[in-house]
Amino acid sequence: MTGFFTDRTIDELATDLRSGRTTAAELTRRALESIAGANPRVNAFAHVDTEGALAAAHQADRELGEGLDRGPLHGLPTGIKDMIDVAGLPTTAGSAHLDDGRVARADAACVRRLRQAGAVIVGKTTTHEFAYGPTGDRSVHGPTRNPRDLTRMSGGSSGGSAAAVAAGMVAYALGTDTGGSVRIPAALCGVVGFKPAYGAIPTEGVLPLSRTLDHVGVLASTVRDCLTVHEALADPAPAGPEGTPDTDTGRIGWLTEEGPVAGDAPVAGDPRVAATVRRALETAVGAVPDAVWSQAQAGREAFSAIQSTEAVEVHAQRMEHAPGRYDEEVLRRLQAAAAVPPERYAAAFDTREAVARPVGELFDRHDVLALPTVPITAPLLGARELGAAGRGTPVRDALLSLTSPWNLLGLPAFSIPVGSVDGLPVALQLVCRPGGEARVAAIARALGR
Repeated sequence: MTGFFTDRTIDELATDLRSGRTTAAELTRRALESIAGANPRVNAFAHVDTEGALAAAHQADRELGEGLDRGPLHGLPTGIKDMIDVAGLPTTAGSAHLDDGRVARADAACVRRLRQAGAVIVGKTTTHEFAYGPTGDRSVHGPTRNPRDLTRMSGGSSGGSAAAVAAGMVAYALGTDTGGSVRIPAALCGVVGFKPAYGAIPTEGVLPLSRTLDHVGVLASTVRDCLTVHEALADPAPAGPEGTPDTDTGRIGWLTEEGPVAGDAPVAGDPRVAATVRRALETAVGAVPDAVWSQAQAGREAFSAIQSTEAVEVHAQRMEHAPGRYDEEVLRRLQAAAAVPPERYAAAFDTREAVARPVGELFDRHDVLALPTVPITAPLLGARELGAAGRGTPVRDALLSLTSPWNLLGLPAFSIPVGSVDGLPVALQLVCRPGGEARVAAIARALGR
């Protein structure tokens, strides 16, 4: 499934706009047409603001005509995940709790910065209810389908933003990422997803899921596009290592785990995914040595304790007074989260410190750590367990297994599509220290992304 913006980069669109080959109004009409054509099948947008988008596009054209150029995002249409406030539009978070017609009174901080950069907001993209799920198929608005195969899940919770980019409805979109919610749907839908460092993009005006793990992220067709959007949103602006050439991929380590689950597939999944991803990376940059991390499972457990406790903090009153308004699966997950004892939550922060030290040592030897984004391809809609090869592993656990540690540690992490298995996208995850994004961009160029 392709739309007008499929494989069109921000640089290309910005060049066309400034050369007079197109206008912001024309680009916005193209986005609205693409949404009208694909959204009934994909369900990537929960709310479309036709009137507001066209008004903003005409304003962007007037400004360019008067010599005011706000930068590369000026006049380009985008979608905003329905966890993020956009003034005058609903923020329903995919939940019946908030699907009552109320609209946001003010823009979230990241949306304000997008508007300052001249972006045109065409609507709100779908989300797994309250962003509490990696499958993208539990929402008052219905499931978001994968544009690569409509029988498959988009991934979540930012499934709408990933599907919107994958289907060519917009060139880029904003999402949120608490345990992988930008990178997981990016991987399953075959687009690039970027979770910046913790706190790099402000979360003011974003409905919380887990206050110490939530990140605002970007989905687009290339790493360069993600970094262009990041530059407009982040404060201070990101900077790579001084003197790093644009083509210097640096020292890359292939992250593996040791212990009871060892090797290239640290959790149950399809071994062809890891093999395909590593082969694509090494074809582009040469042989990549292993980087062994033995504390990954401890990191996943600490992540779970923190996310569970903080999600219940957000939802305690709703759970008590209106439990029936939740999707049943989301409610069951919140009820299970409420059983996490306070001492486990407190201990998780000590574990986070213990896990961070060996990762820091890995970064003393490697500039970038590489691994699959997820160990499986997109499951069928509604699937909740992997097949026999996955030994009955819950789909949710598999999807989150390789992404959640980087939310715990707050490190920048990218998901980059690098091939397919059985015709479905697979993706490489690249993790770096804050300021190391230029290395990832160089690797992405070698990969053609």
